[in-house]
Amino acid sequence: MKYVLVTGGVVSGLGKGVTASSIGLLLKACGLRVTSIKIDPYLNTDAGTMSPLEHGEVFVLDDGGEVDLDLGNYERFLDIKLTRNNNITTGKIYQSVIDKERRGDYLGKTVQVVPHITDAIQEWIEHVAMIPVDGKAGPADVCVIELGGTIGDIESMPFIEALGQFSYRVGAGNFCLIHVSLVPVLNVVGEQKTKPTQHSVRGLRGLGLSPHILACRSTTALEQNVKVKLSQFCHVAEENIITLYDVPNIWHIPLLLRDQKVHEAIFKVLNLLGVSREPAIEEWTCRAEICDSLHEPVHIAVVGKYTGLPDSYLSILKALVHASVFHRKKLFVDWVPSADLEDATAKENPDAHKAAWKLLKGADGVLVPGGFGHRGVQGKILAAKYARENKVPFLGICLGMQIAVIEFARSVLGLQDANSTEFDANTRNPCIIFMPEGSKTHMGGTMRLGSRRTYFQVMDCKSAKLYGSRSFIDERHRHRYEVNPDMVARLEKAGLSFAGKDETGCRMEIIELPHHPYFIGVQFHPEFKSRPEKPSPLFLGLIAAACRESVAVLQGYGSQRNVPNGVGNDTSKFKVYQNGSATKHTTMLHDGVYSNGNGIFL
Repeated sequence: MKYVLVTGGVVSGLGKGVTASSIGLLLKACGLRVTSIKIDPYLNTDAGTMSPLEHGEVFVLDDGGEVDLDLGNYERFLDIKLTRNNNITTGKIYQSVIDKERRGDYLGKTVQVVPHITDAIQEWIEHVAMIPVDGKAGPADVCVIELGGTIGDIESMPFIEALGQFSYRVGAGNFCLIHVSLVPVLNVVGEQKTKPTQHSVRGLRGLGLSPHILACRSTTALEQNVKVKLSQFCHVAEENIITLYDVPNIWHIPLLLRDQKVHEAIFKVLNLLGVSREPAIEEWTCRAEICDSLHEPVHIAVVGKYTGLPDSYLSILKALVHASVFHRKKLFVDWVPSADLEDATAKENPDAHKAAWKLLKGADGVLVPGGFGHRGVQGKILAAKYARENKVPFLGICLGMQIAVIEFARSVLGLQDANSTEFDANTRNPCIIFMPEGSKTHMGGTMRLGSRRTYFQVMDCKSAKLYGSRSFIDERHRHRYEVNPDMVARLEKAGLSFAGKDETGCRMEIIELPHHPYFIGVQFHPEFKSRPEKPSPLFLGLIAAACRESVAVLQGYGSQRNVPNGVGNDTSKFKVYQNGSATKHTTMLHDGVYSNGNGIFL
């Protein structure tokens, strides 16, 4: 097994996750099997109880693992399925060591950070690296490890020590360290400054790790004299110093790495020159160029409570991008704080209230994502009502589906006090109730999590057609509340269709309004399984409806792949291949988004 470790220095937010994902993609394009591990030095056991505003979204895996959002990047870039054990935290490590101590596994020894914690870290890495990731027997060829945080952080010290030991343990030729650092440019002098990177590398070497490759973040490509200086002071070969400069979208990063021969540098360190080949990413290049050429806009209003940090809805954003690129549309995401739509805001901050409604009414489609807590719920209900009454394409996810049910009960059934017991435990008309198997005493990992099966109740509905008219689908879940089965009959009689249910038939999974251009709510999270080369069917439907295209023509999109024919900016040359056909060669679409101050666009 070969290991590539990606660390970061100077400041956080340099893009270690994108760098690690791009390195993995590049190695995979060279014919290697790749897996990934993310190390988060915080004490939480997992990301499940952390606020999205503090840490970004909680990404959910097939096995129900609630993990760091970077694992979502790994799955999207590499098109693999990871497990909860691919996300290592300090909490997990300490919990495993303490459990061993309580069982008496250490035979009366004093349990210490070294060697017990550091050994546990190394054993965890080796175990996870051996897990197959692509459905084939045997382990991957290379494991890409990303160490979260910044070199010098107190909480990272046990991991740094463990990884230093690990590099000696696996031996030269099996371990490659890539350090991502910052080379700032001071506007006053206009000169690229190397001192921050020098200090970062010096600190890293002082902790027992020496980088083989430096990946320097800067606004522009590194000047030659800067490379020479970094090579001298950081003891890294000049050809192994690469620049990650600002590009139009993040999907140019693998191309930057390829153009600077990073794969060759890694192969040299890992003694893989004899088995490697040039990365086959011609179609990746084609798609990046296509994405850069998109100009016809589509506006989607995302109505949520965590809109202050777009990373809170990262997978939502990526899934929207995948679908919009499929339709060759330039995506604009208008972030609408749900609380700003409420009457209370109209009194306290009328400008914010007016701005929020202007964004909502100017959008081509509306998406209400998941969330927890009562703040902003009324605003989400108002957004669902606006979309339903004005025939605006709507997609509700998790809580977004639940509020759509509440709004329908209030507006159509006339049950003005209809609510979820999450927000009003004493409501007389509980549309949404706590799941029987849920826990009210423990928070972490106690929800309905991971991949669960949904069975379509009728095949003549938009959601079933978008999924290729299959009888069932498997999607990832993360929720504690569900539609009250005692109210389903009344809601259906009033015109709300429950198009999908679980295997028992008692848990509602998909709702639709049959006579609406596109009004769908789902209890699961389709964004987590969306891939650039295979967008989520429900997001494809939303973008199609928002572009005033017939959703009917999308039948089977969930079982097809969109493949460009040729390289270049000609967006009209596309072929569609059915899964299982003789053609297996498919690649990914562009997945990067940037802000212009008015929204998010490709």
